[in-house]
Amino acid sequence: MRGGSSLEKDTTHLMKRAERFKTILTAEGFLVGAVAGLVVLLYRVILEYAGKGMNKVLEYARQEPFAAVLWFVALFVIACIVGKLVKYEPMISGSGIPQVEGEMMGKLNQVWQRVLPAKFLGGFLSLFAGLSLGREGPSIQIGAMTGKAVSQTLDRGKTEEKYLITCGASAGLAAAFHAPLAGVMFSLEEIHKNFSVSVLISVMTASITADYISSQFMGFQPVFQFDVGTEMPPQYYWHIVILGVILGIMGAFYNKMTMWVQGLYLKSKKLNETTRLFIPFFLAGVLGLVMPQILGSGHALIDMAAEGNLMLTSLLILFAAKFLFSLICFGSGAPGGIFFPLLVLGALLGGAYSTFAVQYMGLDASYISNMVLLAMAGYFTAIVRAPITGIILIFEMTGQVSQMLSMSLVSIVAYLVASALKSEPIYESLLSGLLKRRGEKLPEGTGEKILQEFVICHNSLLQDKMIQQIEWPKNCLLVSIKRGGNELIPKGRTILFPGDVLVTLTDEKDAPAVYDYMEEVCAEKKE
Repeated sequence: MRGGSSLEKDTTHLMKRAERFKTILTAEGFLVGAVAGLVVLLYRVILEYAGKGMNKVLEYARQEPFAAVLWFVALFVIACIVGKLVKYEPMISGSGIPQVEGEMMGKLNQVWQRVLPAKFLGGFLSLFAGLSLGREGPSIQIGAMTGKAVSQTLDRGKTEEKYLITCGASAGLAAAFHAPLAGVMFSLEEIHKNFSVSVLISVMTASITADYISSQFMGFQPVFQFDVGTEMPPQYYWHIVILGVILGIMGAFYNKMTMWVQGLYLKSKKLNETTRLFIPFFLAGVLGLVMPQILGSGHALIDMAAEGNLMLTSLLILFAAKFLFSLICFGSGAPGGIFFPLLVLGALLGGAYSTFAVQYMGLDASYISNMVLLAMAGYFTAIVRAPITGIILIFEMTGQVSQMLSMSLVSIVAYLVASALKSEPIYESLLSGLLKRRGEKLPEGTGEKILQEFVICHNSLLQDKMIQQIEWPKNCLLVSIKRGGNELIPKGRTILFPGDVLVTLTDEKDAPAVYDYMEEVCAEKKE
């Protein structure tokens, strides 16, 4: 049971505390960043050892047949352990990002005491076995659950808890990839879906703190250190447009195939949490002996593609193998993310297109590394549909400031193509599937009140309307309007403008419905 009397979280106390939110959350953001940074740093370190350990085992197994047999036996045992962990705590399945989004919407309620140790061990074992999964999704979930742990330890209310979960998610990505700005943008663009000043300052504090702690141990160098050279000249920008179209199409295909493969696993009556894991773990053993390059997250493949020494056929084979293996691994429900593997796939696509363009379309070979970098940003945008995060992420992971214009162009094209193909963002699709399987059972209300903030977009249903003209959701109270640096008291004849931040107060049990309604009416109207 969480301590504290009900009086400590009544509406009056909540509103008074909200007046000092910016200061309070900044301090709490620092605390969450420090704790989450240390926890994710530990997770990152053990994954480094997992990768090195796997490589040594496979190197020995390729030389000694008996060792290879023992490795397959070990993989069977590891698959059983991971299956038991997923059965013990289903919320650790997959990347964890959809679970965090569901928590923010009030539609899921994760128990951090169970999720943290289970995700830690499950992620380690999955990467040690060589599954094609990334560390970023688990790092975000681990960071978010650390934020929730801090919130509950300090006995904060649900409103602050959501802020601290966002801080933890940001800290997790920052510590995992040495990308503090991307951590901020991803948590706001994808997790919190709100850019209010209060959350921005606290999230930045958490992200920078976590990145600093992680960098003290892992170094301040970018994750990728291949040489990109100079910015592509304008006469080659038509190549960027073509690449963006390809990435948009392949991104939509990736999303569709991910959901399809996951559906195959779940529909099979012969497979459960454990037996479905036998498939990717067995494949990891086979591929470890014949094609070890595609195991794990695949960092080396990005360097290989950027060097420009691979033949077009080799790039296409590596892409196809990595694509299929990644789908099989993630669809099985093993703890691990798609974030890094999709960057690898984008890099291979960029390498394949640029190699083809050099051979048949007159592209200078010195720009192959440029195209690899651009393809990572574009493919991420097409799949996740978070273009700002994608651009900043690749910039921070490579340290290449000069590529901003071309990265923006390829991301925009990929985004538009994927949208035109009516491909839903991958994390939204995964969350939708998760909630559907769970019957979308909402947590029981505890009587707590929750403050939520919503930004009015241009050309939304609320733009230029008076408050009294709007049909507000039931059990929802509009408590304030933030406009610029001022806070207005809502009145019936107050006119709402784009950029206004609406602050609502509602019961915890009604928060999910209010969230869905307000997001819809505040969003830009679709033509």
